Amino acid sequence: MGNVVQAVVVYDGRLLLVGQADGGELPSGTGQPAETAEATAARVVYELTGYLVDGSAPLDGTGAVVCQLLSEEPSEGARLASGQIHWAPIEQTARADLAPAVRAYLEGHTPV
Repeated sequence: MGNVVQAVVVYDGRLLLVGQADGGELPSGTGQPAETAEATAARVVYELTGYLVDGSAPLDGTGAVVCQLLSEEPSEGARLASGQIHWAPIEQTARADLAPAVRAYLEGHTPV
């Protein structure tokens, strides 16, 4: 596979971001041989953040996969420190590094 996959994890009106608290980016990583984009997204989120997710729906042509959160608390052993893992309200993700198709998806999930 070899392509970078980004995981779009939305829970309770918030988006899972990693990196800088004032911006951040989607958890992402490179797929392993014979690994689907959905499996890559789920693995990367778990490895980076400790959260269990189910990679359920690729966003066409973006390399991003929408994931359902399966655990409300992260497990031990995440690669990133807790200060690098953020749940940002969707309406406050303007400074995050998100592809236009991901922004369009999120607009449909912003609480009114």
